[in-house]
Amino acid sequence: MANAHVSLQILPMVEQDRLYRVVDRVIEYIRASGVRYVVGPMETTMEGELDELLEIVKEAHRICEQEGAWRVAAVIKTDYVPEGVSFEEKLEKYR
Repeated sequence: MANAHVSLQILPMVEQDRLYRVVDRVIEYIRASGVRYVVGPMETTMEGELDELLEIVKEAHRICEQEGAWRVAAVIKTDYVPEGVSFEEKLEKYR
C-alpha cells in the first residue's frame, strides 16, 4: 500500500494565455508516471511512495522552467503514513 499523499498546486509564471497549457503538461507527466492521482480545480493529489512523489514534484518544476516559466511557485501538502494510506479510506464516506 502507498504510504503518502502529496497534493501539488503548481503556479508557473508564464503569459496568461499559456498558463493552462503548462499546467496540462505537468498533469500529463503525472499521468505518465503511473502513480494514482486525482485532479481537482485547485490542485492535483497523488498517491504513492513519498520519495517517488517528491521526485514528481521536482520534475513538475523543471517542466515549468522548460516551458518558459521565469519563476515557479507551488503549494505542496503531504500526508505520510508509514503503515499506508489510500484515497478510498479518505473519500469513501463522501461517495
